[in-house]
Amino acid sequence: MTDAYLALNAGSSSMKFGLSEASDPAEILLSGSAERLGSDAATLAIRDAYGKQVQGSLGAAGHGEALTELCAAISRLRPELRITGVGHRIVHGGTHFNDPLPVTPEVLHALRELIPLAPLHQPHGILGIETAQAQFPEATHVACFDTAFHAGKPWVHESFALPRQYFDEGVRRYGFHGLACASICDALERGGYPLADRKIAIAHLGNGCSVTAVAGGRSVATSMGFTALDGLTMGTRCGRIDPGVLLHLMKNGSDADEIERVLYHQSGLLGLSGMSNDMRDLATSDAPEAAQAIAYFIERVIEEIARMAAAMRGLDCVVFSGGIGENAADLRDRITAGLSFLRRSDGSALEICVEPANEERQILVTLHRLAR
Repeated sequence: MTDAYLALNAGSSSMKFGLSEASDPAEILLSGSAERLGSDAATLAIRDAYGKQVQGSLGAAGHGEALTELCAAISRLRPELRITGVGHRIVHGGTHFNDPLPVTPEVLHALRELIPLAPLHQPHGILGIETAQAQFPEATHVACFDTAFHAGKPWVHESFALPRQYFDEGVRRYGFHGLACASICDALERGGYPLADRKIAIAHLGNGCSVTAVAGGRSVATSMGFTALDGLTMGTRCGRIDPGVLLHLMKNGSDADEIERVLYHQSGLLGLSGMSNDMRDLATSDAPEAAQAIAYFIERVIEEIARMAAAMRGLDCVVFSGGIGENAADLRDRITAGLSFLRRSDGSALEICVEPANEERQILVTLHRLAR
């Protein structure tokens, strides 16, 4: 038997994974994803290193059922591998978890207490840990935190202008998509990009969206804040909003649960268009509301990238990633055109590139590093 590592990346309605030998985490043997979890049309797709793909229907599976089927599929496809380490993407690490660490009962308890800060993602990450622990009880399970990449930002980009006691109690700008940002930075460096000497803005655009300012390879500021609601317009999340709107809703009879549903599930592209949270649907629609939603999305991205340039006092490169960032060339062109007023310190135009995030590879490399 050959020791192997498994990376699990649980999203709000999906679960991606990567599998490698423990000795070579950069060489992913199997990868894939379970999509549309929680609906009646959940699917599982698995790809090997040569691009061969196995697909199947999961019916109405949720995250737990999908992971159980995934583990069974791995055993069928690669019976010679023994899973000795499992790395889990955890969206929120709070104030205490700024580095990857082995999962213990105490860590799981602390992660559950953070569920209110990431209600779309944290429960699925925890369920992934519990299910994988049952499937691989002898393996070492490691939690890898999205917030960790942003730890150590300048205080002015971490705090809110609230009484200081709230900051001390953990009410601060954490930032998310950290594993994605770390994987992009690593990929740029491996490709020879002089990351240490550059100021870049990573525009991670998908169903969830953020822009992160990275100077010298470190996070300086990011659009998401205390929760994954802040900043850019997203698929169903509102992004930046005047807190007075929330006070207005509360004073007019909406309770916290109702407001949470609106902000997380009914807003963003879906709320603006009244049609869909999927940019592909909006791009092919003739409805004026679809065009308005796209225009709103583009404007917020341009504004947020410009804000990150201000935070770094300069900008060299914009890196697009995520499902929209990587695949919607027309949107990238419109965003880039809107940034034409920004120039590099030498007066030249901004560098623009597309770099897919690979959170699973990042987790596998982390497992290898911790095992040494």
